[in-house]
Amino acid sequence: MITLWMIMAVAAVIASFWMSRVVADAAKVHAERQAESLNVQLLSVAMKRFRLGINRTGKPGIQAEFVFEFCSDGDSVYQGLLYLENERLVKVDIPPHRIR
Repeated sequence: MITLWMIMAVAAVIASFWMSRVVADAAKVHAERQAESLNVQLLSVAMKRFRLGINRTGKPGIQAEFVFEFCSDGDSVYQGLLYLENERLVKVDIPPHRIR
């Protein structure tokens, strides 16, 4: 017998997966914007951390951290960090890197 709790659990898993995809797509867009503003080549974007929590607005949401790799001189690869709350970029950490 399917209970209401089972339906709610399945719905929560589906919603969590869907929101993780939305946040990952937003992170890719933010990484592309950062690479463009730094005049570097974006190599990859990967999720480092993902959790449900209370955002800065005081509302529940997703807090995620993404690593983006970029190249500025054709030889060296650098890793920057994007911190997102839901789809909103809240912080960026970019390491010192060579400028072309």
